[in-house]
Amino acid sequence: MVAGALAFWAAAWWTNVQLSRRPRTRVTALLMPALFGITLLVLWEMLVRGLNVSPVILPPPSAIVARLASSWPVLWGDLVQTFFKGALAGYAIGCGAGVLTGIVADRYPFLRRGLLPVGNFAAALPIIGMAPIMVMWFGFGWESKAAVVVLLCFFPMLVNTVEGLAAAERSQRDLMRTYAASYWQTLVKLRLPAAAPFIFNGLKICTTLALIGAIVAEFFGSPTYGLGFRISTEVGRLALDMVWAGIAVAALAGSSFYGLVALLERAATFWHPSQRG
Repeated sequence: MVAGALAFWAAAWWTNVQLSRRPRTRVTALLMPALFGITLLVLWEMLVRGLNVSPVILPPPSAIVARLASSWPVLWGDLVQTFFKGALAGYAIGCGAGVLTGIVADRYPFLRRGLLPVGNFAAALPIIGMAPIMVMWFGFGWESKAAVVVLLCFFPMLVNTVEGLAAAERSQRDLMRTYAASYWQTLVKLRLPAAAPFIFNGLKICTTLALIGAIVAEFFGSPTYGLGFRISTEVGRLALDMVWAGIAVAALAGSSFYGLVALLERAATFWHPSQRG
């Protein structure tokens, strides 16, 4: 089995090398990472079964998929609690507040000089220390998880917004002044469009932070459902197939969320050189 895994890995490596030498198209751009991921899963399955690894240590992907299918109603309820309530609510509040605060900080320089150092300090705060405090303040429901997500998303969005608003070229700002444009006209017609790539970059960063924050917060207190609650509970029961099923659901949800924001970025900033390229 181990020899077969090595042979399969060599064949997949050769196939990816051949694909990399072809002209880059949409098909090859999708096929190469898909082949790489499938190769990892097949090697995982073959090595775990060939080496007789205990499922308590590492279950094979087939067992994880079977558990995912059999426990999907439970995992769906966990996903609704963690992602659609805690993560999304905190993401919307944190990112929205970060953008609005960034605009205000850009308007009043003393706020920018005062907030950004505080933002750097707050970004360094350990989530594992803040999560139990939020649970004590807001209770065991989704509100405490949303509060953790707000803390994680606010300052990355603030920093990206402030940097993006400063990205407009001086010649462009001078041109707006020659047209006697007000601050708000310049903001709406020049500076916010110039800041859009930075803002979307912050939104993409926060997609992963939101889900991670909500799951970690559930480790410190939650109702009897949620991905974080499910993972911590099943680890105690040594049901590693269920743990990996929960991790897979979280990974799929986070990747889909990131992809959705990336599609929105492509639609909103189609004029930007990075998108045209």
